[in-house]
Formats: sequence, C-alpha cells, structure tokens
Amino acid sequence: MNAKPNEPGTGSANTAVAKTPPSMHILFADDEPSLQQLMHKNLTRMGHRVTVCPDGATAVAAMEKESFDCLIVDYNMPGYNGIEVIEQAATLQPDAETLIMTAAAVDDSPLRAIQNGVFDFLIKPTPMTDLRRILNRVARCRADKKLLRAYEQRLRHQSGGAKLVGTGEAMDRVRRLIGKVGPTDATVLIRGETGCGKELVAAEIHRHSLRGDAPMVPINCGALPEQLIESELFGHCRGAFTGADKARQGLFEVADGGTLFLDEIGELPLAMQAKLLRVLETGDIRRLGDNHTTQVDVRIVCATHRDLEAMVAEGTFREDLMFRINTFEVHVPPLRNRTEDIATLANHLLRRFRVDLNDDDQSCNFTDEATEKLMTHAWPGNVRELANVIEHAAILCDRLPIEADDLPAQFGRRKLRADLIDGAPKTLRQLEAIAIADAMKRHDGNKPAVAEELGVSLKTLYNRLNALETNESLPAKSATIKIDGRQAA
Repeated sequence: MNAKPNEPGTGSANTAVAKTPPSMHILFADDEPSLQQLMHKNLTRMGHRVTVCPDGATAVAAMEKESFDCLIVDYNMPGYNGIEVIEQAATLQPDAETLIMTAAAVDDSPLRAIQNGVFDFLIKPTPMTDLRRILNRVARCRADKKLLRAYEQRLRHQSGGAKLVGTGEAMDRVRRLIGKVGPTDATVLIRGETGCGKELVAAEIHRHSLRGDAPMVPINCGALPEQLIESELFGHCRGAFTGADKARQGLFEVADGGTLFLDEIGELPLAMQAKLLRVLETGDIRRLGDNHTTQVDVRIVCATHRDLEAMVAEGTFREDLMFRINTFEVHVPPLRNRTEDIATLANHLLRRFRVDLNDDDQSCNFTDEATEKLMTHAWPGNVRELANVIEHAAILCDRLPIEADDLPAQFGRRKLRADLIDGAPKTLRQLEAIAIADAMKRHDGNKPAVAEELGVSLKTLYNRLNALETNESLPAKSATIKIDGRQAA
C-alpha cells in the first residue's frame, strides 16, 4: 500500500517530517460533533479510511459488521464508555490496536485499559503531530505481529520435517525452476498427481521469494462447499448471509504482502473463476455484503492434478484464467518416475516419525528385503502414501533396521511393471523407452500429458521420441514406438 503525502503544517522546514504510516481502517468514536469532523478530516488526510461513531453503542455495532486495524475511542460517551467498548473489542476485533482519548484520567480507567491491551492512553486535546507519531507506532506494531506470525508458521513448517528430498534428475530440475521463479512475483502453476508434494514446492517458491518473511496462506479449493468459497477467499460483513454474526477477513487479506496458495484450482466453480480472474487482474477484493473494495498485494501460486487444457475444451475451466495463472509452470514428477529417491525419502520420513534418530546420521535403517519392497511398489499415492507406510513401520518396529514384516500387511500388492524388475537387466535407454511407451499408451498419445507425467518438458519428450524412432528404425513420422516387441500409440 502506498503512503500518502505528509500533511502540511505538521513540521518545520528544518525538521524531517515523520514517515506516514501505511493506510489503516480506523474506527473513531466520540460524542463531540466538532471533534468527529476534525478527526475524520485529519485521519483521512493522513491516508487512512475512517469510520466515525457518535457513541459507544454505535461503535460496538460497527465492530460487529466490519474489521478495523485501529480503534480510537473517547472514554466518556453515552451508553458504553471507552473502556467498555475496548472490552467488547477484545472479542469482536481481537487483532485491532486500541487508543483511548479523554480529558483527564479518571478512577481506575488506566489500569482497566492496560488489562484490556490498550496500545496508548491519550489526553485531550491531542496534537495531530503526536497522533501521527502514535499511529506510526501502531502500524509498526501490526507489521511486527504479522512478521512474527510468519516466523511461527515457518518454524512449524520446519519442525514438521517437510522439505523437498531427492537427488535425481527430476527433482534437480524442479529445484532449478524454483530457483528461477522464486525471487520473482510471477504467478506459478504447479502440476502433478495427488500426493506428489505440490504444496512443498509452493512453500519452497515462497521461501525463495522476496515475500519469504510474510505469511504463505494455503487453501484447498476442492475441500470447501461452493457456497463458502467466496467468503473464505474474500471475507464477509456481518449479516452478509445466514450465520454471518460477525465480520470476517478473507484469505486474500490474511495473505496481504505474502503468498496465497490455491491448491486444486481446477475444482473452482465457473462463477468463482470469473471473480478470481478479476481480483488477479486488479488486486481489488470486496467482502460479501460490503460496498467498499480493498487493495491487496498478494502473490498467487496455484496447483492442480487436473488437465486444465481438457477442462477448457469441455467448458469447465475458463481459458482466460488458465492463461492468467499459467505464467510459469512447474511439473512435479510422480514417485514411480523417480525411484532413485525412494530410499532417501524413506530414511528422511523415518527421522520425522522417530525422534530418537539423529538427523545427521544418513545410514539406511531398512533391511535389504524391506528396501526391495519399497523400490518395487507402484506408489499410486506418491509421497503421501510413502509417508503413511513409513509411519506405520515406525510404530510397529521394535528395533531398527525396519524389516519387511514391519511394513503394512496390504503393502506391496501394486508393483511396478514386471518387465522393470524381473528377468534380464535392462539398460537405462531401455528403461526410459518402456516408461515412455507405457505413458503414451495410458494417455492415448497425448504428448503434453505424457511429458507432465514423466516430469520432463515437451521439448525433451519430442527429443526422446525422435531418438527412439531412430534407434528402432521407425518411420520418421510414425506415431508408434516399438519396445521389446510391444507397441504404444
């Protein structure tokens, strides 16, 4: 948010004028009409949005409908006095900073103010230069609190042991893409199967960005009922719909200055897609039931396991929205296509579930038989399935290393292709050819879908196909690959 020019007449020519605080939504409550007009004029001139209330009851009613960054209330007002308004604000506006104004301190008001977390206690008349300085402190305090929440979120993320693990070519490519796009503000679309770690990639993009100290706020677009998605994203005012008994911030406002992660964006209803597109283009959001718009500064990272191009052709996803979110793509490969990382991942996950293991000790804690079962499983649930298997084994085993019998009883029934693990050893080129042939068959020759599944670029896939056609003496324009006597369209 941009700072407004400093108010004239508040500093001398020889003195540096204090920096204007970022714009805030301020509630000012006082029963003096002249002071109401003066404060509205001066606070607006400072760049703030102001709601003026003539008494305490009106202030409480306003807090039930809207969210405020700062409350400035008079101590002596009809109905609720200032302290009583602040006591109500503790429930209705817990994140707002509060200031009390009064002609003189009376009875136990300072003590009660402190007990209710009042930011400052002002004696009338308060010079505008002093009020500006105090509002600067309020803004800094709010920024510090947001930063603290971001650090706490990062600490929880790190303590959970969640991070990108793998040294194979596929994950190296993902890391290179993260390193390129992370420091920018570009919108990113992360593609990959369910459970392959798309949210971890989003977290790494956020960590590498200039917004890394601000919050990353995730939302699963497919996990909410359609009627609640708009309120969840944009917030609502009190009374906007049945059950909306108080105003609520949306996740766009919560993520202001940081990153909003829209997981499974392909599940958004068409009506919400249109509203999301407008927000992405303008940066303006409007809460349900509100007539005002709010400007937010949010970076968008999206993820999906759906084929958005096919959805566009079917009319279930807006083409203009797909172009808007698809500034930069990152494909996360499924676990079956990076089997070289399975043993490393298994040991990493075991250290998450066994606190007695030293993170610096990289020795394998699985027997050869257990490792073989892990390496030959098809992993339809990807890394999420692997995590569940390792957690089960960590609970069941009495001592390390983990044996095959410690793995779930039903585990291992879905194996990788027999021709990859049985019979004569195959060269790397043969294994690659089999993987491409099978993917081409599964996707009926849809090369973009094949490239996405294999975790390679479309250009790389075409190069591999051309090489296979040459090696197998296939016609240059043939759409068929022959491998070990089999065909894949």
